[in-house]
This record gives sequence, structure tokens and C-alpha cells, in this order.
Amino acid sequence: MAGRLVVSTFVSLDGVMQGPGGPGEDDSNDFPHGGWLPPHVDEGFGRIMGEQLDRAASMLLGRRSYDILSSYWPGVPDEEGGAKINGMPKYVTTRTPMDATWNNTHVLVGDAAHTVADLKRDTDGVILVQGSSDLIRTLQRAELVDEYRLLVFPVVLGEGKRLFAEGTAPAGLRLTGSATTEAGVVHLTYERAGKPRYGSVA
Repeated sequence: MAGRLVVSTFVSLDGVMQGPGGPGEDDSNDFPHGGWLPPHVDEGFGRIMGEQLDRAASMLLGRRSYDILSSYWPGVPDEEGGAKINGMPKYVTTRTPMDATWNNTHVLVGDAAHTVADLKRDTDGVILVQGSSDLIRTLQRAELVDEYRLLVFPVVLGEGKRLFAEGTAPAGLRLTGSATTEAGVVHLTYERAGKPRYGSVA
């Protein structure tokens, strides 16, 4: 038994993942660009997100992402995608106990690097991490991410929380898939491929 940890997230061309959905989603450090994702959402985007959910056995979220998603998805009808995400096991990492009201949610209290390592060991299938920048950085440092599914949007923000911030453990990646929506969003899938390789052009 072993889970496969897959990070699925939205990033700008300069690697920013902060506040994609709306102005108030994450305005920490006075981030002024919230809501950069919605103008690029189209049928192709919806299809990609639906396919990602279909492949997932469970979902892993940080506390803030859990609060955002749990305020929306429980009210979504089954035929509009609610059945899958509301029915699957969901894990939320937190350092302090919390009440989880979203259906099938399990709270992982403690250091995320340790609790998620245990979850991977004890869980089968794809564990999908959606958003959750702080959690993703913790998982990167602990070298727990097996795959990235990135939706890269045609915007440059110039500031904000980056997906691969300083302090990320170096890793080699292998491109395993790509697709482009009509709105110009590029979906890239990368698997971990050991440590980076270096060379010289001289």
C-alpha cells in the first residue's frame, strides 16, 4: 500500500500561485492581483479539472484551502461535479485541532511533513493536493511530491507567492503530458525524476 502525492495548482507565467480565484482569496502582504484566473476559464479548463478529480482517490488540503473549498462544494449538485469531490476522502493538515464539517473529511494534526508521509504510506491511489501554497512548500522540502499537474495561465503578476520558492529541495522532473486550452492555459504534467542533472555548454 502506498499513495502517490500529486500537486495540482494554478500558476502565472512567473510562477505565482497566490489568490487565483478572487480579490479576497489571499491578500496577504497586500497582494493586489487576486482573481487572475477566472477570465481564462473555459470548457477546456473544466474538462482538465474534471479529469484530475476523476483520477484522484483522495484530496489533501491546507487549512486555508480547506476553508475555501468547504464553503463552496457541499452545495454543488451531484450532476455538476459535487458527487465526486464531496464523496471522496479529504484530509486537511493543521497544527491545532479543528472541527471539520465537510463530508468525509479527516483532520491530520501535527507537523505536515510527518503526517503526510504517514498518509502516503497508509493510503492507496492518487492523493490530490489542490492549491495550498504553504502546504506544498512543506511537501517540497520533505521531498514528498511525486507529480505536478500545473495549469499555467498567460499572465505575469510580478509579485506574490511562488510555487517553487527559495528553499525548495532541488529535484529533476520529467514532462509526461501537455495540453493547451482555447483560452491559452497550458496544462503541464511532470513526474519526479531524481536529482537535477548538470552540465556545460562549453
